[in-house]
Amino acid sequence: MKIEQPKVAIQGIRASFHEEAALKYFGENTETIECNSFKQTFESLKNREADYVVMAIENSIAGSILPNYTLLLDYGFPVVGEIYLPIQLHLMALPGVKFEDIKYVTSHPIALRQCVDFFDEYPHLKIVESSDTAACAKRIRDEQLTDTVAIANSLAAKLYGLDVLERRIESNKRNFTRFLILTHHDNIEKKPANKASLCFQVSNKVGALAKVLNIFAEEGVNMSKIQSMPILGKRNEYNFYVDIEWEEQKQYDASIRQILKYTHNFNILGEYERHDDEHAVSPKPRRAERSIRKYINIRRNV
Repeated sequence: MKIEQPKVAIQGIRASFHEEAALKYFGENTETIECNSFKQTFESLKNREADYVVMAIENSIAGSILPNYTLLLDYGFPVVGEIYLPIQLHLMALPGVKFEDIKYVTSHPIALRQCVDFFDEYPHLKIVESSDTAACAKRIRDEQLTDTVAIANSLAAKLYGLDVLERRIESNKRNFTRFLILTHHDNIEKKPANKASLCFQVSNKVGALAKVLNIFAEEGVNMSKIQSMPILGKRNEYNFYVDIEWEEQKQYDASIRQILKYTHNFNILGEYERHDDEHAVSPKPRRAERSIRKYINIRRNV
């Protein structure tokens, strides 16, 4: 069932990376529902307040977001898609603010960690952690903070009327976050799939997991991701979350039939079309007109 203007639950507020991912996946004609937590996005979907959830699951620098794997299993909503978003971080402030007046820089802890090289150059800046990149930009606008800059995306700068003082300050220019798209079971569109997310358990015996992985290899199915999570209250027992990809449907069907013999509590979390441009080269960083480094160099030469 195609929804003309989908309602999409996101963790964070407008102009967050989650909203950017939602707009990239569904298009500009999308209504985003702001949620304070990932669990709240699932509750929004459960209560039919949203048609979809867009949820970050891993970042190429920070790694997997482990609590979100538990949400996938607990709520049981099917994964119907994925999207990779390049994480481009910009330094922004109120219009007219000069860099020499800046004392604080605020953002999400993960975003801050991704800009360590920048902070090494300007150790006088005091770092303030927050729960959301876009919320930091909004706070600067709402409170008219003239001594604080935010690190967020260009969507936040545009929405909250901030000037970008420096573009692309992230240390790694090829950093991506992978987002999953989830929906109700009765809202699944029938589309050709070439990727699946699975969850299963195996016995605590020598070679138990290897048998499953060998089946994928023998059938020509590529395992693109594996993540283990301890099962609460059970010693030496784990849920294995696995993403697999295939070229022909028969490869997938054959592998699933076989691994059912060697697993228990087997779940297909979703079958969907893989996103293929995650390895696209990020554009080279562009300088803002008022480049901080240019300003610092001028000051050093005075």
